[in-house]
Amino acid sequence: MSFTSTKMMQKAGVVSRTPVVRSAHQVRQQARSAKHQAAPSVVAAVVPQQQLSAAARRASLACRVAAAEAPAAAGADSSSSSASSVRGDIRNIAIIAHVDHGKTTLVDSMLKQSKVFRANQDMAERVMDSNALERERGITILAKNTAIRFKGVKINVIDTPGHADFGGEVERVLNMCDGVLLLVDSVEGPMPQTRFVTKKALALNKKVVVVVNKIDKPAARPEWVVDSTFELFMDLGATDEQCDFPVVYASGVNGIAGMSPDTMSETLEPLFDTVVREVAPPAVAFEQPLQMLVTNIDYDEHKGRIAIGRVSAGTVKKGIPLSICSSLEPGKVRPGKVNELFVRPGKVNELFVYDNFSRIPVEEVQAGDICAVTGIQDIGIGETLCSKESPVALPTIKVEEPTVSMTFKVNTSPFAGKEGKFVTSRNLKDRLDRELERNLAMKVEPGETADAFVVSGRGTLHLGILIESMRREGYEFEIGPPKVITREVDGHKCEPYEEAIVEVPEQYVGSVVELFAQRKGEMQDMQPSIEGTTRLTFKIATRGLLGLKNALLTATRGLGLLNTIFDSYRPVAGEISMREQGSLIAFETGQVTAYAIETAQERGQLFCRPGDQVYEGQVVGVYNKSGDLKLNVCKAKALTNMRASQSEKKVALDEARIMGLDDALEYITDDEQVEVTPLSIRIRKDPSAKPSRGGSRR
Repeated sequence: MSFTSTKMMQKAGVVSRTPVVRSAHQVRQQARSAKHQAAPSVVAAVVPQQQLSAAARRASLACRVAAAEAPAAAGADSSSSSASSVRGDIRNIAIIAHVDHGKTTLVDSMLKQSKVFRANQDMAERVMDSNALERERGITILAKNTAIRFKGVKINVIDTPGHADFGGEVERVLNMCDGVLLLVDSVEGPMPQTRFVTKKALALNKKVVVVVNKIDKPAARPEWVVDSTFELFMDLGATDEQCDFPVVYASGVNGIAGMSPDTMSETLEPLFDTVVREVAPPAVAFEQPLQMLVTNIDYDEHKGRIAIGRVSAGTVKKGIPLSICSSLEPGKVRPGKVNELFVRPGKVNELFVYDNFSRIPVEEVQAGDICAVTGIQDIGIGETLCSKESPVALPTIKVEEPTVSMTFKVNTSPFAGKEGKFVTSRNLKDRLDRELERNLAMKVEPGETADAFVVSGRGTLHLGILIESMRREGYEFEIGPPKVITREVDGHKCEPYEEAIVEVPEQYVGSVVELFAQRKGEMQDMQPSIEGTTRLTFKIATRGLLGLKNALLTATRGLGLLNTIFDSYRPVAGEISMREQGSLIAFETGQVTAYAIETAQERGQLFCRPGDQVYEGQVVGVYNKSGDLKLNVCKAKALTNMRASQSEKKVALDEARIMGLDDALEYITDDEQVEVTPLSIRIRKDPSAKPSRGGSRR
């Protein structure tokens, strides 16, 4: 029995340590059969809780759910007349999971098996990850809609990001669905982001279907994964009905699924059947006035602004008068009309639904379906499209507050304006304002000067994606070091803390524990994982995670895996040592020479190569010692009429460390900033900051 199971049983007053004789899968199958067959008289004979393990408690739970549902079923006929209508031909689901647990790959297989693509059509992997950055990084950044058909039922599918920094995308789209597929890796089990997305789904009372994915892995342990997921639900305070979740076993890459890991179908049909059976059809009110909550915004250069959402009541049609309202501004209504905006003369905007991996133009969309509306220029996420006669706003979308901020400002380096297309503060402000229109988890505030803006987000990756996107669009600017956002709690200054889970080979456990201890991290748990690895759980201030990634890779020889999720706000941890080494700073502006690098490389690792252009104040390397050191990397060898000695020793040049954007954000400290252009990433000392005299601390 796991440490977590024992802890939970003690919490519930369990005193017995009776071992589990049957497997979790066997108990669960018998439990779900009991749910549909047991009569209330039989439920009374359920085994006492004191004799149950985590798996057996689920059996008892299923019986209790059956007992609760039996009286409800008896009175269903009498109350059905007053219930809202349902659309049995539609299911709305979102796929949620931790990063790399196979969401997008599973969607690929779902699309293939629903005959969305032609048999001879060349289909790329991770077809839903259409953004260039998503394909390069191998992660989903933006939530996307599609739809498939199964036995006459349209299943609207929303693919969501798995990384914690993009949790705002998940929070938004959950408002459009009635149920979720919670993917859990068959080896790793629930991870930090699994907890976050599950918490949000349970809070909104969404039906959760657990999918144990990657069941084809040799080290798969599905029983442990199901038990761990059940314990996660218990920890999150789920109700009995929510804890009685259905389980499907699948391999997204192979396109197979089954109700048992031992009896897998050759297709995903068991998964489709479970979705149609377990996820409730949307409750709708066809005769009520139109209401549609906008949960996403897209843009097309031909169609303009596209509002995406689910029609909650009524019917939306092309050309009907609309009003726009928000629950944040009671009584304030703006006029609008679906066809009033012409993107180009003679071209009217349209109304779309999602079907077979494309947007299909339609004349009207009824309640319960997800659609895209073009033609309203100033619509925003969280606002409600409603009928002109009855403008009633739906509750707006709320997401968790940002935890990290950076300062964006106009580039002032000696090379400013040479590589970028958009370089002014007006260009910068306009672009950040556009980002706010669709990114609810981000905030922008004025900086200390007119050409500076403080941008806040969920983490450095969240802000880093924005920076990289702007860079590729031709923007040139500077960014300051990431800083955590503090707040007052009960009169005390508090900062964000995160839960960090590290998977590391056993021989590097000591190095990881020491690294986290240096940054005021507290170890919460240590458990053996698989194949000689150990899983360590820490609580650490977000400030301590800044710059930790590279240090962890160094300490574990590149074998450590780090996952984090926001935990809570706690009192400030005090001073944290971030970087003991200083920086090598260019002494003058010019071209880097091989002659100068021969001696400079003895001082530390360089970021520049012979032929590169550098300027005074630019960081050109990492110093071997604390503090900063200015040196001349542009020094040329003096020319004389004397022939060089044959015995003169040639020095081999070390390979330069080329800094990418993520590396630069990890590296910089309080007195440094990153110069971002479409062609280059440079680090420079902040001219307005005090010079560093020792190791970096925050």
